[in-house]
Amino acid sequence: MAHHAAASALARSHFGTSVFVRAVVEVSNYCRENCHYCGMRRDNRTLTRYRARLDSLAELILHHRPSWVTDINFQAGEDPVATRELVLPLVRLLRQETQLGLSVCLGTLSRDLTQELRDAGASLYIIKFETADPDQYRRLEAPGTQTERESHIRWLAAEGWKVSSGFIAGLPGDTVHQALRNLRYATSLPLSGCSVSPFIPGEATPLAQTSAAELDLTLNCMAALRRLRPDWVIPAVSALNLTGADDGYRRGLRTGANLCTVNLTPEPVRGDYLLYKRDRFIMNAERILAAIDAEGLQPSQQSLAQFLAADPASVAA
Repeated sequence: MAHHAAASALARSHFGTSVFVRAVVEVSNYCRENCHYCGMRRDNRTLTRYRARLDSLAELILHHRPSWVTDINFQAGEDPVATRELVLPLVRLLRQETQLGLSVCLGTLSRDLTQELRDAGASLYIIKFETADPDQYRRLEAPGTQTERESHIRWLAAEGWKVSSGFIAGLPGDTVHQALRNLRYATSLPLSGCSVSPFIPGEATPLAQTSAAELDLTLNCMAALRRLRPDWVIPAVSALNLTGADDGYRRGLRTGANLCTVNLTPEPVRGDYLLYKRDRFIMNAERILAAIDAEGLQPSQQSLAQFLAADPASVAA
């Protein structure tokens, strides 16, 4: 498709054939929010909750991560306890012991706790806006209000964080108008990157019986985002392979994505990090390298954090 090819050409002209590779560690599935699209919502009483062990995570990241991983992202449900007891010590340790880029995806935390993360050495904050429609945001019980979410994104950027956001394509009832609205809204925010995730009906959620988004819708949104912002970091998300297409992830790379994420969450708890369903498509090291190679790309030797710190274009107006 010409639209996708144009997006890919823009990504290659701006970033060459390199794609950033980070590892994600999902430290906790406790969550105080009740989002209709997420299996970790607080009303899901069937989910076994966990917080990973600090010593195990430190050993894993320091001694068993793939050598070509340049960045680590700590992700959790909205769980300030895990942030304070797990993420903060790990960020401090990794800043002392490694040159890894450090990012976090932890929801809307207090300003004091967020500043502690920044002081400890994290530099990229991932916080999705999910949908640009305030009424839809409210109906889905997404965190707080959309206005509050936007205010937090703008505050993070003003405080010196690099900020990445994202939205869900193909939520039940969405139209092309909503997709365009999401794209316009994304480009109005002070971001360094943005993801597009296909809607996948989550287990034990109010949307469990609805239909998944079509892959082409997600890819078209990714391509449009790349064409609107050639300088942004746009990830290929693992959920691209949950839309019924075996090559969804590779098609994401073919549509201008320039970031891959290896899942390093310890296997005993990985199934309980229930964003969608237990039958997850885990992007392990082997799958990541195979996808990158198949598309004629290569892992970047520069960390995402280094790139964002050095590139003035990484800060949107």
